Amino acid sequence: MWWTRLALLTCLSVLFVLTLFCEVNSASVSDGKVDKNAASPQGGLRRIFMQESDASSFFKRRGRRAVKTQDEINAEQRQRLAADERKREYHEEQRNEFESYAEEEHDEQDERTREKTEQWREFHYDGLDPSYEYNRHTI
Repeated sequence: MWWTRLALLTCLSVLFVLTLFCEVNSASVSDGKVDKNAASPQGGLRRIFMQESDASSFFKRRGRRAVKTQDEINAEQRQRLAADERKREYHEEQRNEFESYAEEEHDEQDERTREKTEQWREFHYDGLDPSYEYNRHTI
């Protein structure tokens, strides 16, 4: 139960501090210049939002079907080329890793096959070269 008291005490202290500093408009340090717009209550909003005429011209300036500038086209093309190069490098690296893995697997399989063949020959060796089974004469 002690933690609930601690949480309540913390919340009350934060609330008290906020009520003391409710008159502060911003946490930034002023540069000593008095701004007329900042002094009025709507001053901050005027700095954030545009005038209606400016906003409409902003959106009219470049519509969805408007032609892109050459700089924009070049930047998009550079981004596409860089992305393609990264994909190419990634897939090349993956292919090289798989090829080395497949080669190692093939070599291990060859080694296992060779060992099994040697063991079979040692087990079935009858002292004759070539072995008796292949030298058999049919009557």
